[in-house]
Amino acid sequence: MSPNGNFSYCKRTVTSAICRRTLTFGSPMLIRTPADLGAVIRDRRKRLKLDQSTLAKRIGVSRQWVIDIEHGHPRAELALVLRALDALGILLDASSESSTSTSRVSAPSAVDINAIVAKAKKGKA
Repeated sequence: MSPNGNFSYCKRTVTSAICRRTLTFGSPMLIRTPADLGAVIRDRRKRLKLDQSTLAKRIGVSRQWVIDIEHGHPRAELALVLRALDALGILLDASSESSTSTSRVSAPSAVDINAIVAKAKKGKA
């Protein structure tokens, strides 16, 4: 749990998580893979105009760790991932699939994770 209380409690039956960004990014986003989470982290870091070294210092990790997580490293330590989300102001809302499916469908301004991932892949090329 972050010192600011930005993370909600987590039920053990959760199979996916909804990422709710702060103030300017209020609509929920379904994160299904480590690559999805990495793309969200990279997108938010860039929107905050932070370089990888600065973010690494805020989290207390190496720049290489930030590079790895942004590329979807599947075995990143959970505590460090939560620290990264907190440092970027990304809220985590772990809800059960049944409670999120209705709200996800009806959300008119949902963030398009595919567009973010495509943009990140395009930037690599």
